[in-house]
Amino acid sequence: MTSLSSPPPPELAQAIEQAGGWLAFDAFMALALYAPSWGYYSGERRKFGLMPQSGSDFVTAPELSVHFGRALATQVAQALAATGTTEVWEFGAGSGALAEQVLTALQGSGVPLERYVIVELSGSLQARQQDRLAAFADRVQWLHTLPEDIQGVVIGNEVLDAMPVKLLQRTGGVWNERGVALTCGQAVFEDRPTALRPPVEVEGEHDYLTEIHPQAEGFVRTLADKLARGAAFFLDYGFPEHEYFHAQRHMGTLMCHHAHRADANPLERVGEKDITAHVNFTGVALAGQEAGLQVLGYTSQARFLLNCGLLGGMEDAPLGERVMLQKLVNEHEMGELFKVIGFAADTAALPYNGWQALGFEAGDRSHTL
Repeated sequence: MTSLSSPPPPELAQAIEQAGGWLAFDAFMALALYAPSWGYYSGERRKFGLMPQSGSDFVTAPELSVHFGRALATQVAQALAATGTTEVWEFGAGSGALAEQVLTALQGSGVPLERYVIVELSGSLQARQQDRLAAFADRVQWLHTLPEDIQGVVIGNEVLDAMPVKLLQRTGGVWNERGVALTCGQAVFEDRPTALRPPVEVEGEHDYLTEIHPQAEGFVRTLADKLARGAAFFLDYGFPEHEYFHAQRHMGTLMCHHAHRADANPLERVGEKDITAHVNFTGVALAGQEAGLQVLGYTSQARFLLNCGLLGGMEDAPLGERVMLQKLVNEHEMGELFKVIGFAADTAALPYNGWQALGFEAGDRSHTL
């Protein structure tokens, strides 16, 4: 199968040639997003913002409302107290808006916090985060790799969806792995037979494109190995396994974002736009459990934020502020598509074993994973 594109960056063409003329899609996606010199997250272009006039490509919850981070901070504060830890670790802090909101809320509540660690791969984003968080400079640190030991509360908003995925295409009943090749100087899709399969059988015999997520699941396993004491909360768009691999979802979930417009062709404008895929939360939960984590809960973003007191004190808020708040919880906006999963280090000897996380007190959907 081929799909014509614009000419690829020279570095990508070289990588394809060095791979023998065919680069698996997850390897392509990793380069397109994270290559040091030309990947999307390496560039200076502004990624996060409310409107395209800002020069941004997409908006995330912390840019919509400061109350998103404040509500999450309520859960973070409970988790810090329950686990007896004093550090927060954020993966992929984006514009720094969420860190600013959480730090402000924790400080205002008098929560003991020794440091806030940001693990960030993008040098340009780190520079913007440092500018934004200058007021908290004595508490915030940046790392590019994981340490041997983490004790604290981990948070990640729209992190798992940006991890490279493998593409699988069923055509005529035969499963193939999709990769990227070169034809007449252009990057094209090319499918090759594979032993890889989705984690569950996809009903029907129709052609079917989907993703599998070895890197996101591997990340959770690695985190489990590093999290000696504490908890972790990930917020992202996605589905449980039985919905993710539904027979009717035959075009997959892969999507690109540029100037607040979405398209499904990652081979166009490579390095200039974001590439994402929805999260298979069942796979994430199983990866965590198999590596020794407890699942604290799984629910919609709306229910999680409401459980954490999102609406508290909003009666007299300005109309514009309330409108943005509704985007976080309305089913047709972010409230239902986005989910939250929580983990805790599974060590029975620790005093917090079995504690009830605030964000999952009502509406927990762990049984659907």
